[in-house]
Amino acid sequence: MSNLPGSDIKPWTRPAPKGYKFIKANIVDVTSGTIKENSTLLIVEGKIAYVGPESSAPASPTGLETVDCQGKYLSPGLFDAHVHLCAVPGFSDLSKAFGNPNDVHLLRQPYTASQMLHRGFTSIRDCGGAQLALKEAIEDGVFPGPRVFISGHALSQFGGHGDLRGPHEPTECCGGTHSNNHLGRMCNGVPECMAAVREEIRCGADFIKIMGSGGVASPTDKLEHLQFTSAEIQAMVECADNAGTFVTAHAYTVKAIRHCIDNGVRGIEHGNFVDPPTAKLMAEKGVYLTPTLITYAQMASEKWKNFLPIESQIKNTTVLKSGLEALRIASEAGVTMCYGSDLLGPLGSAQTHEFALRAQVLTSLEVLRSATINPAKMMGCVSELGQIKEGFRADVVVLNKNPLEDVTVFDRPDEHVLGVMKDGRIYKSRWLDLVEDGHIPVKVQ
Repeated sequence: MSNLPGSDIKPWTRPAPKGYKFIKANIVDVTSGTIKENSTLLIVEGKIAYVGPESSAPASPTGLETVDCQGKYLSPGLFDAHVHLCAVPGFSDLSKAFGNPNDVHLLRQPYTASQMLHRGFTSIRDCGGAQLALKEAIEDGVFPGPRVFISGHALSQFGGHGDLRGPHEPTECCGGTHSNNHLGRMCNGVPECMAAVREEIRCGADFIKIMGSGGVASPTDKLEHLQFTSAEIQAMVECADNAGTFVTAHAYTVKAIRHCIDNGVRGIEHGNFVDPPTAKLMAEKGVYLTPTLITYAQMASEKWKNFLPIESQIKNTTVLKSGLEALRIASEAGVTMCYGSDLLGPLGSAQTHEFALRAQVLTSLEVLRSATINPAKMMGCVSELGQIKEGFRADVVVLNKNPLEDVTVFDRPDEHVLGVMKDGRIYKSRWLDLVEDGHIPVKVQ
C-alpha cells in the first residue's frame, strides 16, 4: 500500500482492482434485449475483457477470483439521470432540503451517494447542486458512490424554478448564486446567462441545466410560465456547445418544451404535459427526455403529505396525473428516454420505485434501457457505459431474477440485487459467494 504512486499525497489511493471470472452466468444484453445464457465474464483491471461461452474464452490472467453464478443474472450497472445530491435527508420539509447550511448538506452527501450505489446505481447525473469536489472525491475513492456527471448549479431567471426566495424577500442587485440556495444560479439577460454557463463550465460542469418553465417546488412561478427568452437560451446553448457539451432544460408544458428545443436545447427534464406532435418533434431532433414520475408520486403520498407547502401540493397533483400518459406518448413517438428520480431529502429512499411506475406503461426492456444504455448515449459514454461488453467499464449488478421478464426486481434491492460492482470493485454484496472489496484500505507507513 505504501508504495503506490501518489499515496503519500493521497493516502486513500487504492491498488488496481483485482480481476474476476464469472462463470455460468446469464448476461443481460440491453442492446438485443436477450439473455446470453451460461456465459463467462472476464474482468481485468476494472474493465470487461471477455463476454461469451466458456469454450471460447481466452486464457485467463493468473490470480482471477472465480465466481460461480449458478445461473444468476448479470445486468449492466444502473444510471439515474436526474438526481440532486445537495437535497439531503434529515429535514421534514422541502425548504430545508435545499436551504440548509453548506456544511450540513456537504457532510451528508457521502451517505446519499453510497446508498444510491448500494441500490445498483453505478452512475448518476446531478441536475443541480453537486459540485466538482464531490465528484473528484468519489473518483479518487475517498468514499464510495456512483460516478457523477454534474451540471454544477442549475441556471434560473429571477422568479424562476431555481429561485427559492419567497415573494416578500428583497431583490438581489445582480446575478449569481443565491446565498441560501445550493441548487441554482440566477441570471438575467444574455451577458449574465453567458457568464453563468462559462462559470459552471470553469467549475467542472459536464453539461448545463437550465430552468425552462415553472416548477412544483419553486414558490413564485406557475407551471405554465415560460422562463428565459429565446435570445438567452440560444446564448447559453452556444456557450455550452463551444465547450463541447449541451444544455438540458426543466420543462413541463408543450409551449415550454418547444420553446427550449426550438432554441437548441438537447434534453428535456420531466416533460409531463408533452403531446404527440411535440414528442414526434423531439424524436426527429434527437432530444432526450428524462421523466421523473416517482418524485410526484412520493410527494402526493400520505407519508409525505406535509413535505410540500400547500401551493406546491396543488402543482404536484397536476403533474402527477399527466406523468404516465406523457410516458406512453413519448414511447409511441420513439423519443429516447432516460431514467430519472429527482427525489429530494428523505424521499430519496424511493429511488428504485420509478421502475415499478414506468413498468405500468413500458416494457421491461424499455425501462431497463432507459436506466442503462440511453443515459450513456446522452452523456457521450456509450462506448464505455451501459452495457456488459468487451472494453467497457466493469459496472455490473448481480440479480437472482431476470430483469427482462420483470424489471421491477430492481425495486426490491434487498431481495433481488445480490451484488453491485463499479469499475471492477464490489461495493455491495448480499450474497455469501461475493465478497466486498471496494473499501478504503488503511495506509501503513
